[in-house]
Amino acid sequence: MKLIVKDSITLLAFLYQNLSGSKNNIKSLLKNGVFVNNKKISKYDYLLKKGDVINIFKVVNDLDIIYEDKELIVVNKPSGLLSIGTQKEKEKTLYHFVLNYLKKKNQKVFIVHRLDKDTSGVMVFAKSEKLKLLLQNNWNNLVKVREYKAIVKGNVPSEGLFKSYLEENKNHQVYVSNHGKLAITKFQKMRTNKGKSLVNIEIETGRKNQIRVQFSNAGYPIIGDRKYGIKANRLYLHASKLVLINPLNKKQMTFEAILPEEFHKLIGGC
Repeated sequence: MKLIVKDSITLLAFLYQNLSGSKNNIKSLLKNGVFVNNKKISKYDYLLKKGDVINIFKVVNDLDIIYEDKELIVVNKPSGLLSIGTQKEKEKTLYHFVLNYLKKKNQKVFIVHRLDKDTSGVMVFAKSEKLKLLLQNNWNNLVKVREYKAIVKGNVPSEGLFKSYLEENKNHQVYVSNHGKLAITKFQKMRTNKGKSLVNIEIETGRKNQIRVQFSNAGYPIIGDRKYGIKANRLYLHASKLVLINPLNKKQMTFEAILPEEFHKLIGGC
């Protein structure tokens, strides 16, 4: 949920004014932290200013739910968690956690798209097979914006465009080639500090490992990319924004996942 502050007010008072539910439930939100201008705030008396942007997420059984209605559920996937099961791992997946959550509400869940295990951020699940198929069969037309945030090695240009062809070898390594599938990635530098850059990325195509491969190929590997880049405590790639058209009602919907705390700690000042 995103809210805009209209007048100066304390955070707790603002939440009381704008959220339904008991005061105890509203106070419990602050235990997990409410995001003010993308910064996590937990103090009751934090003073808000006109124009501040407030983001509130619902956390249920460790699920960070960005949005939910009768047709779909959108979750902020943590880094290090599989999107769906593999032959080796069936239960420690985001899909399995969402499935268990919706089972209690007598609802079904269908996976629409995936994120790499080590990528965090926005993931959309459908609650019916009809919506799943409508989204998957027309994904590129229905999705209007796909944005990511990444921390890469080096001082990147202020903005840029990668347009290259990608292929995959028998070891499942994706690489830039003169053939293969066209991949288009745009980026803007947000901040540089201590030899690292925070970049905002928008992809026009959705090829496997697209962002990771293209930045590595350009000499700016993503921090924490063990396959194409530099080892770290996590992959510093985050699916921050997804804008899509719901094919059932033609409504445009925007889903955003706040930048993880680890990004702030690594790059500083963002």
